[in-house]
Amino acid sequence: MSDAVEPTEDEPTRERIRRAVGFCLLAFVALRVAMFVIGLAGVALFPPLEPVGVPGWPAHPAPDPGWHNLFTAWERFDALWFLRIADAGYRVGDGSAAFFPLYPIAIRAVSFALGGAPFAAATIVSNAAFLGALVMTYLLSTDELSERTARTTVLLLCAFPTSHFFLMPYSESLFLLLAVTAFWGARRGRWWVAGVAGALAALTRSVGIVLAPALLIEALHQRAEGRGRALPGIAAAAATGLGLVVYLGYWGVRSGEWLAPATEQATWQRTFSWPWSTLWEATRTAFGYVGQGSGGYWLLDWLIVVPMLAASVYAGVRMRPSYGVYLWGGLLIPLMFVFASRPLMSMPRFILPLFPAFWGLSLGLERLRIPRTAALAAGALGLGILSVLTVNWYYIF
Repeated sequence: MSDAVEPTEDEPTRERIRRAVGFCLLAFVALRVAMFVIGLAGVALFPPLEPVGVPGWPAHPAPDPGWHNLFTAWERFDALWFLRIADAGYRVGDGSAAFFPLYPIAIRAVSFALGGAPFAAATIVSNAAFLGALVMTYLLSTDELSERTARTTVLLLCAFPTSHFFLMPYSESLFLLLAVTAFWGARRGRWWVAGVAGALAALTRSVGIVLAPALLIEALHQRAEGRGRALPGIAAAAATGLGLVVYLGYWGVRSGEWLAPATEQATWQRTFSWPWSTLWEATRTAFGYVGQGSGGYWLLDWLIVVPMLAASVYAGVRMRPSYGVYLWGGLLIPLMFVFASRPLMSMPRFILPLFPAFWGLSLGLERLRIPRTAALAAGALGLGILSVLTVNWYYIF
């Protein structure tokens, strides 16, 4: 894929969108085809671990080779929670409150249109949301940086070692779409778009609340630049916070426990840790137990997360403060609430919707003159390994 000329201010918007859609569609199809191949072959070539179901939605037995694995190989881990909630709703005290409602609601709506097919609906929602997220990321990246950086960012998102979660029944793709759209609206002064997208993002994932201070900072920044009043941006930030309040209020009415979405995280044995302690312990275990037991998981986590933290530092220096607030808010929350015996567990997935980190990675590659193809090849190798592990129920969450 060659890089097109940089867009100019008087370039027709339609042409910019056409290029964005064309490039992102090619990148999306390439990833989708690769995941089809892995889903079909991965379960046949490697021995699976024992499947683990969730209350009310049992896991299918160890997969048998067959064409159905094009799709069903990706019904793994938290996907079962989202499907259970979409099909039968929440239950008090079973841990389901930790899964925010917008993604299951979207699955349920599409499933209804399909005549009752939650898994097919979830696949459609995730894949459509990811394609939309790529296009929005491309457009925002082009405006903030350059079209070359936009293309690199899209390719890095598609070739990241955990990008398969964007296509699975997980909420990452929907959250990325909403987060990018919130910033897209904010940067153009379309604060109603930012407020609606922010509120929906806060209903999609718990970390969505970090969009509220990010939008507030952006509003104040634009006011300092003389670009209008801060009040519409403050309202958009408040609307984002309202999204979280609505979900907490639901649990307050239903069970009397407003903080159930937070307290039920204990189901996954998350405990508090200072971020520096998390990173120290992660580094110690990653390199201290190589080749021993589960040491491979710790090393994989470290090799993915630490370079992205470095890219995030660079992005925080280069980008507007609002992007830094969103990025580092989204990083610090999971770094402070960890699974003690595997400090960076799920962090490679949590990074996925934090698109400014991918900006930092793109800019870092340019500054260090590292060929984009080399970074994409390394990411694709990691994606191949982690995808095969995921479809075989190894502990890639």
